Amino acid sequence: METQDNIALHDKLVRETGRIAWSELQTYFATGAVIYVSDALDLIDVAMCISKDDKAAVKQWMLARQLGKMSDDLAAEWLETDETVWSVVVSPWILVQHKVLA
Repeated sequence: METQDNIALHDKLVRETGRIAWSELQTYFATGAVIYVSDALDLIDVAMCISKDDKAAVKQWMLARQLGKMSDDLAAEWLETDETVWSVVVSPWILVQHKVLA
Protein backbone atom coordinates (compact mmCIF):
# COMPACT_ATOMS: atom_id res chain seq x y z
CA MET A 1 0.00 0.00 0.00
CA GLU A 2 1.40 3.33 -1.03
CA THR A 3 1.58 6.10 1.51
CA GLN A 4 0.73 9.71 0.75
CA ASP A 5 4.44 10.54 1.07
CA ASN A 6 5.37 7.92 -1.54
CA ILE A 7 2.68 9.17 -3.91
CA ALA A 8 3.83 12.77 -3.44
CA LEU A 9 7.47 11.81 -4.03
CA HIS A 10 6.57 9.79 -7.13
CA ASP A 11 4.55 12.70 -8.56
CA LYS A 12 7.37 15.16 -7.82
CA LEU A 13 9.94 12.96 -9.57
CA VAL A 14 7.69 12.46 -12.60
CA ARG A 15 7.30 16.24 -12.94
CA GLU A 16 11.08 16.71 -12.69
CA THR A 17 12.00 14.01 -15.22
CA GLY A 18 12.75 15.06 -18.75
CA ARG A 19 14.74 14.60 -21.92
CA ILE A 20 18.05 16.45 -22.23
CA ALA A 21 20.94 16.40 -24.66
CA TRP A 22 23.84 14.44 -23.21
CA SER A 23 26.17 17.28 -24.22
CA GLU A 24 24.40 19.54 -21.71
CA LEU A 25 25.37 17.20 -18.85
CA GLN A 26 29.13 17.16 -19.51
CA THR A 27 29.99 19.49 -16.63
CA TYR A 28 28.08 17.26 -14.21
CA PHE A 29 29.64 14.13 -15.67
CA ALA A 30 33.09 15.65 -15.15
CA THR A 31 32.34 16.14 -11.45
CA GLY A 32 31.19 12.52 -11.03
CA ALA A 33 27.60 13.46 -10.33
CA VAL A 34 26.01 11.45 -13.16
CA ILE A 35 24.61 7.99 -12.43
CA TYR A 36 23.78 5.57 -15.24
CA VAL A 37 20.46 3.69 -15.02
CA SER A 38 19.97 0.64 -17.24
CA ASP A 39 17.08 0.67 -19.69
CA ALA A 40 15.86 -2.49 -17.92
CA LEU A 41 14.94 -0.38 -14.88
CA ASP A 42 12.25 2.24 -14.36
CA LEU A 43 13.98 5.60 -13.90
CA ILE A 44 11.35 6.86 -11.45
CA ASP A 45 11.51 3.69 -9.35
CA VAL A 46 15.28 4.03 -9.11
CA ALA A 47 15.00 7.72 -8.22
CA MET A 48 12.48 6.89 -5.50
CA CYS A 49 14.72 4.19 -4.00
CA ILE A 50 17.70 6.54 -3.96
CA SER A 51 15.58 9.32 -2.44
CA LYS A 52 14.36 6.96 0.29
CA ASP A 53 17.89 5.59 0.85
CA ASP A 54 16.85 2.03 -0.04
CA LYS A 55 20.35 0.57 0.22
CA ALA A 56 19.23 -3.01 -0.54
CA ALA A 57 17.66 -2.13 -3.90
CA VAL A 58 20.55 0.13 -4.90
CA LYS A 59 23.11 -2.53 -3.98
CA GLN A 60 21.23 -5.18 -5.97
CA TRP A 61 21.11 -2.95 -9.08
CA MET A 62 24.78 -2.07 -8.71
CA LEU A 63 25.80 -5.71 -8.39
CA ALA A 64 23.76 -6.47 -11.53
CA ARG A 65 25.53 -3.56 -13.29
CA GLN A 66 22.17 -1.87 -13.89
CA LEU A 67 23.09 1.21 -11.87
CA GLY A 68 26.38 2.98 -11.31
CA LYS A 69 28.71 5.82 -12.15
CA MET A 70 28.62 6.73 -15.81
CA SER A 71 31.55 5.17 -17.67
CA ASP A 72 33.96 7.30 -19.69
CA ASP A 73 33.45 5.06 -22.73
CA LEU A 74 29.66 5.34 -22.73
CA ALA A 75 29.84 9.09 -22.06
CA ALA A 76 32.17 9.55 -25.04
CA GLU A 77 29.90 7.43 -27.24
CA TRP A 78 26.81 9.43 -26.27
CA LEU A 79 28.66 12.69 -26.89
CA GLU A 80 29.87 11.53 -30.30
CA THR A 81 26.39 10.39 -31.37
CA ASP A 82 24.69 13.47 -29.89
CA GLU A 83 22.34 11.39 -27.73
CA THR A 84 19.35 12.65 -25.82
CA VAL A 85 18.72 10.97 -22.48
CA TRP A 86 16.07 10.82 -19.81
CA SER A 87 17.23 12.47 -16.61
CA VAL A 88 16.07 13.31 -13.13
CA VAL A 89 17.92 14.94 -10.26
CA VAL A 90 18.10 13.21 -6.90
CA SER A 91 20.55 15.51 -5.19
CA PRO A 92 23.48 15.26 -5.32
CA TRP A 93 23.05 12.90 -8.28
CA ILE A 94 21.75 13.24 -11.81
CA LEU A 95 20.29 9.94 -12.96
CA VAL A 96 20.40 9.31 -16.71
CA GLN A 97 18.89 6.64 -18.89
CA HIS A 98 18.97 6.12 -22.64
CA LYS A 99 15.58 4.52 -23.09
CA VAL A 100 14.34 4.78 -26.66
CA LEU A 101 10.66 5.57 -26.92
CA ALA A 102 8.61 3.17 -29.00
